[in-house]
Amino acid sequence: MKLKRFLLRYYPPGIILEYDKGGYSRTKSIDLLDLTPGANPDELLAEIRQSEPLITESRAEQVKQLIIRLQQKQGQQDHHRFCFSKELKAHILPLTNVAFDKSGSRFITGSYDRTCRVWDTASGTELHTLEGHRNVVYAIAFNNPYGDKIATGSFDKTCKLWCAETGKCFHTFRGHRAEIVCLSFNPQSTLVATGSMDATAKLWDVETGEEVATLTGHTAEVLSLCFNTVGNQLVTVRHCHCFCNHVCVDLRVHTLIGHRGEISNVQFNWDCSLIVTGSMDKTCKLWEAVSGKCVATLVGHKEEVLDVCFDLSGHLIATASADGTARVFSATTHQCLLILEGHDGEISKICFSPQGTRVLTASSDKTARLWDVLSGACLQVLEGHTDEIFSCVFNYEGDTIITGSKDNTCRIWY
Repeated sequence: MKLKRFLLRYYPPGIILEYDKGGYSRTKSIDLLDLTPGANPDELLAEIRQSEPLITESRAEQVKQLIIRLQQKQGQQDHHRFCFSKELKAHILPLTNVAFDKSGSRFITGSYDRTCRVWDTASGTELHTLEGHRNVVYAIAFNNPYGDKIATGSFDKTCKLWCAETGKCFHTFRGHRAEIVCLSFNPQSTLVATGSMDATAKLWDVETGEEVATLTGHTAEVLSLCFNTVGNQLVTVRHCHCFCNHVCVDLRVHTLIGHRGEISNVQFNWDCSLIVTGSMDKTCKLWEAVSGKCVATLVGHKEEVLDVCFDLSGHLIATASADGTARVFSATTHQCLLILEGHDGEISKICFSPQGTRVLTASSDKTARLWDVLSGACLQVLEGHTDEIFSCVFNYEGDTIITGSKDNTCRIWY
């Protein structure tokens, strides 16, 4: 193996190694999820060199400087206050979803008008209209971190793969017998997974457009799915109350059983060791990814849990509920650290900023709110929508927010 170069990843902190092996270019990551500004870079370098043979003596000082750069980034104070920039009347019919590319320079919107639109974030200019579906475009995604392809899933039972640069359709994936309601690229951008109301999930080859596998373990609609950050595991959620299938790419299956109500969302943590699920039974559950064992039940909400997520480090879990509150839990101790109160309606969406210092919530009260992770204080109320906000998302740097509403508009906040 021959090391070619280093790439720095700020969120979550890590160093990517690009190297040659057997004539092929490959990458591996050194995850520094527990890095702090006060950590000793020399001690950390020594630990890395013990486990990573590609880091030779001649490369040691370079790696140390990369560690210091990551610490400097962590030490930057986040006093950013978001200001309303633009309102986009994106479609002639209601929106279904909003998603950024990794850089945050572009975003996409799906709609009941059967199209997906690609937008320039800075100017609010429409770059492309992706047309061809014959029914609602419900699920959309960029193939981040690359950002050169877009997948759209539709109620017309098909998924389409598009060129993000030109708007050209590469492939139409056909095979589902009912509406496609969720999709995801694997991290390598070689596969697209789709979930459907026909009770199956399918894997598709991005290059050839061929179906790779049909996952048939469910007996009811597949409403949510998620790859882990390595790309060798997929979690799918079915509509039928308390079951969640954890599917490895080699098609070994764990069934995560324990919730007493429908599961609303599912997510892996960054190092792929844990899975979190939120449920209509008012709880979240934490599962070991390898064994499928439930390790904790997170309680406290008085109504259904509508969304759940990890921060990028995997240390924290945030939950959003129909009771109008959000909570932040420790993924290690499973204790509730914060209760975020202030919304006047149910909270349907929640996410952490890339830095992990802020939580963003979207509510039926027509507002989004920004919260401080340490104190639980509400830092900002993002107002202006005239109907329920169903989507909120940060860009990669955490300095731009997009909110999507049932008022048929997106708002950009800088």
